[in-house]
Amino acid sequence: MVTILQIGIVLILLILLVLFVFKPKPFELIAMPEEYRQLLNDYVKFYWRLDEAGKQKFEERVQRFLSSVRIVGANAEVEDLDRVLIAAGAIIPVFYISDWEYVNLHEVLLYPGNFNRDFDQHGADRSISGMVGSGAMQNTMIISKWELRQGFIDSGNGRNTAIHEFVHLIDKMDGTMDGVPEILLERKFIPRWKTLVTSEIERMKRGQSDIDFYGATNEVEFFAVVSEYFFELPELFKERHGELNELMERIFIRNK
Repeated sequence: MVTILQIGIVLILLILLVLFVFKPKPFELIAMPEEYRQLLNDYVKFYWRLDEAGKQKFEERVQRFLSSVRIVGANAEVEDLDRVLIAAGAIIPVFYISDWEYVNLHEVLLYPGNFNRDFDQHGADRSISGMVGSGAMQNTMIISKWELRQGFIDSGNGRNTAIHEFVHLIDKMDGTMDGVPEILLERKFIPRWKTLVTSEIERMKRGQSDIDFYGATNEVEFFAVVSEYFFELPELFKERHGELNELMERIFIRNK
């Protein structure tokens, strides 16, 4: 006669068997090629400012990103430099947020140059250098190869298209792309953030700010543009925009 104890033992064994069979495999990173490390050193100022431990952490985050997001050329060849720079643009804004994953991104499409809102790569109205997809393009980012590279080659102007587009994705993570990063900024600081953004946009429209005027388009573009400045020229940004800098640090460097 089967006892309750025997039934219990059988159930425990079944549970252990299921856990063993379906246990998720640990995420395995492919070793970073030495040429990728050299490209980071040559092109990514944020990376070479880090100490050795920080560089290793950055490399691991780059590899994790490249292992989870497809990068596909659309009439453009995807070269190692493009892969490294796209991954760097993804990691720079969230480097100090150790548990961050871009769950809202599956694919990056690399276009050779700028495009228009119909995604045409030819014609005179091509003014878009990067875009976070929506609708049928949900979970997709499009970025111009030329603008991607230019953002890291000319790092002294405070502009970086890759950082700009990944900040849009960060903004979108709370469900609404509205220029208010509620997923990262504590709720008590949000009114102050909104007030500062409104004030700075007004200053920009009066020609009284050194922030790229494209940021005055709306609050969404302001957040992305000011993030480029914050990461590309941190010392200058802190000197000229102390109050904004304080909130940007609360957004992006909370785990430092």
